[in-house]
Amino acid sequence: MIAQANGTISITGIGAYAPERVVTNDDLSELMDTSDEWIVERTGIRERRVAADDQALSDLALPAARAALEQAGTPGADVDLIIVATVTADMAFPSAAAILADELGADEAGAYDLSAGCTGFMYAVAQGYGMLAAGLARHALVVGGDVLSRILDWSDRRTAVLFGDGAGAVVLDRVSEGGFLGFELGADGSGGPQLYLPAGGSRAPASAETVAERKHFVQMNGREVFKFATRVLVSSAEKVLAECGKTVDDVDVYIPHQANIRIIDHAADKLGIPKEKIVVNVERYGNTSSGSIPLALADAQAEGRLQDGALVLMTGMGAGLTWGSGLIEWTANGRTP
Repeated sequence: MIAQANGTISITGIGAYAPERVVTNDDLSELMDTSDEWIVERTGIRERRVAADDQALSDLALPAARAALEQAGTPGADVDLIIVATVTADMAFPSAAAILADELGADEAGAYDLSAGCTGFMYAVAQGYGMLAAGLARHALVVGGDVLSRILDWSDRRTAVLFGDGAGAVVLDRVSEGGFLGFELGADGSGGPQLYLPAGGSRAPASAETVAERKHFVQMNGREVFKFATRVLVSSAEKVLAECGKTVDDVDVYIPHQANIRIIDHAADKLGIPKEKIVVNVERYGNTSSGSIPLALADAQAEGRLQDGALVLMTGMGAGLTWGSGLIEWTANGRTP
């Protein structure tokens, strides 16, 4: 699915939150057969954040959401749509979005969770944009975040070294100019078994057998996921740029999903985007799934890279297998009065 945006809707607030606990590569070397050198060479990751035992997804999402709303100047009570992109909600139901709405005082907001793996944030932003463009909402809060530490086998270096916990949030509002120019989203369900959680759903509900067989932990075919990621990061970005009548040279800031530095470097090389335009924080957070892009957005803003009028390209990919890109002309001057 590819579409050129036709409404002046932009991001007016950004917030991010990462748990306090830092787990380094050296820490992991005490749990499994690995080393800092091995992990850095293959992934670029040096450390990741891990949620405290009493922290669920909504506990990470709440401070990120409050920061985004404060920056946007939007009281929680004014939010009429909340979308939380995650694969690790507090529980199967109620949704993390509904829990978040209650905490924020958004008593009448539509609220739901969205599952698209690491691409979830891009899917959620596109949906939020569509709801505002259609006039079905005025102020949308979009959160991307995951607590992947809860579904990792900490003895499996194929997966445990890659992921971390974190959440980011953005507020979407109508603006007088600029904003989103277009989106490109897609999925290839045939690749689902390459990255999945085998048990815990309706096909294989939790049982003594599924627990004993360790089927409640992330399973990944790293080689196939790498091949998929390097391909779609490039193709999705190219498609959205072409649809919007832009070229790579027009891009001022490139924010790819932070899965692996080798994937990012490959995409940048194929697209021809110079390193100084790329936002990279994978070395500090690892792969935070749906939290990846909004955490990088927050870093880009803190570094002063999101200037008014800057063309920002965001591209994600993940379980499903899914992918998605968004192109936005940054609006630093806030929403329409």
